Amino acid sequence: MEDHLDDPIDHEAVMKAGVIVDRLIESMVKQDLPQIAIASALLGGALNVLSANLPDEAVLRILQSAMDSVANGELREIDQPRQ
Repeated sequence: MEDHLDDPIDHEAVMKAGVIVDRLIESMVKQDLPQIAIASALLGGALNVLSANLPDEAVLRILQSAMDSVANGELREIDQPRQ
């Protein structure tokens, strides 16, 4: 399996996917699903997509980057949780 992490990013596709995910989150919030359930489902789905398309080493690099962002407080700076 090829590691596509260095491939150019299709920003339009990312934006479109982001809009769809935002709408899905909004729908789940309106259904009074617990935020931790929403986040866990989204994370699990994202991991499934990543593991289906990237080698384990690439997935681990992505996860390490995410852990580093949490440890450095970067995620707190980006966005506040949706209410």
